Amino acid sequence: MPGLWLLLMGGLLLTTASMATENADVTKSACLELSGRLGSVKTSDCELIPFASSGFHSVDKRPILIREYLPPEPEVPRARILLVGGIHGDELSSISIVVAWMRELEKRNDTPFHWRITPSMNPDGLLRRPAQRMNLNGVDLNRNFPTPDWENSSRDYWVNRTKRNPRRYPGPKPLSEPESQWLYHEMEHFRPDAIVAVHAPFGIVDFDGPANPPRKLGQLYLNLLGTYPGSLGNFAGVQRGVPVITVELPYSGILPSAGERQRIWRDLQHWLSLHVPVDQHNEQQRFSPAIISGN
Repeated sequence: MPGLWLLLMGGLLLTTASMATENADVTKSACLELSGRLGSVKTSDCELIPFASSGFHSVDKRPILIREYLPPEPEVPRARILLVGGIHGDELSSISIVVAWMRELEKRNDTPFHWRITPSMNPDGLLRRPAQRMNLNGVDLNRNFPTPDWENSSRDYWVNRTKRNPRRYPGPKPLSEPESQWLYHEMEHFRPDAIVAVHAPFGIVDFDGPANPPRKLGQLYLNLLGTYPGSLGNFAGVQRGVPVITVELPYSGILPSAGERQRIWRDLQHWLSLHVPVDQHNEQQRFSPAIISGN
């Protein structure tokens, strides 16, 4: 019996190691796809940044990649921040700048927060030729979240305000898409104290939520765009009271300069430090990463 037990345990360890290797291969392959599409994302980033799979996938079964950063031990994170790039696949700079910020966190992680980051929430839209705003099902993910009276208000807005613009199609029902389901899962399980969503190309700062908005981040100044049926700002900021800071870069295909990227990042962290309340749970114990379960 002891020999059988050792044999079974050995098999389990081998299986676990094999699964870990397979997952690492899948996430690296997904990162290399980003690198192949974006000149500002280097193949070396896929070695430097140890991405993990969120457990969720795009319509075309690409993993939604994540990376978490916590303050060095024994410091406890003061709040949980969800950072999302590439909600719209044709906003290439929104992905590139998130990878650039992650590169800095890998080199020098002195943040007081628990960051949970995905550079590309809509990899299928990014990897289309040409890249497209919507996901593979033709749904605008930033109109697919469950806001009040979604069935009537989103349809009315799409038909009467956008004249059935395919780039603004909200989908057949709220959370119909695996990518928006992932973000909903993050709201339920990671429970962010604030969300930072990166977009382009309006060149402004937008904001939804209960706190005082940042007046500027780098050279981007506050200009409230309003809320829309099914939008992330409406769902998280207005309905759930979680501050949503939208960083709208000036160009979809051109990254801000290195200096401007650093200024936006510095100003963002400064605003979060001043306006996001200290998480009482994090004061009591060091936060353990959220349990991941995907589609």
